[in-house]
Amino acid sequence: MSWWGKAVGGAFGFLLGGYLGGLLGMALGHQFDHGFEGVLSDGFTTQADMERIQAAFFTTTFSVMGHLAKADGRVSEDEIDMAKRVMLQMQLDDAQRKVAINLFNEGKQENFIIDDVLRQFRKEAHRRTNLMQMFLEIQVYAAFADGLLHDKEEELLQHIFRMLGFSRFDYERIVGRVQAEMHLGSRQQRHTPSSSTISDKDAYAIRGVDRDASNKEVKKAYRRLMNQHHPDKLVSKGMPEEMIKIATEKTHKIRAAYDQIKERRGMKK
Repeated sequence: MSWWGKAVGGAFGFLLGGYLGGLLGMALGHQFDHGFEGVLSDGFTTQADMERIQAAFFTTTFSVMGHLAKADGRVSEDEIDMAKRVMLQMQLDDAQRKVAINLFNEGKQENFIIDDVLRQFRKEAHRRTNLMQMFLEIQVYAAFADGLLHDKEEELLQHIFRMLGFSRFDYERIVGRVQAEMHLGSRQQRHTPSSSTISDKDAYAIRGVDRDASNKEVKKAYRRLMNQHHPDKLVSKGMPEEMIKIATEKTHKIRAAYDQIKERRGMKK
């Protein structure tokens, strides 16, 4: 994690400022001056910019996940397990896991100001739509950790989407895709993973297209989704390198869904 060395070295005050910097400071156990505000340059991303974006993504992901888990009044074991699975996928070491857990716990606090977190994250992400979308997909997964989307969780999720500039249509599309991917994941736990384990309904939901879409529209949607979730591209936009496994698994599911639709339709490519 390219930003990690600076964070633990005490230089994170220059790495990430504002409310997110304060959260990261508390999670690390350091004192922090909230006065510094990092601002990206006009389109040119330096190494320092990239490290700040990575720190913002990490900090926002786990703190908001904790806030979502508490939205319905209690944090379930399933929600804790979901956070642990994300940490496991990221292959965090003991020190990094401790910070992620601390951030999750900070998000559960009554004085957690989610709007300040989301405003700064959106500012740091600097119109990197694919990066923010990956963050949102992780949060939707977290909200469905216990298999249900409670009213308070849905209300909070929709608020998170709006704060990051996403529409109700975006919300419904991403929620539908995440639900389909979770169905696929549960099937793969019971069977040998293959495209045949996907229902047609889930295959179309993962692809984000209707059954009556043309072959051309199906191909276009596939290319768009693969581009949005390409691990290397997401890392180049500021996703922490440790999250590459999460993005890779999503591309596998997108490809499996596309392969099934191609087979059903008799598409050549």
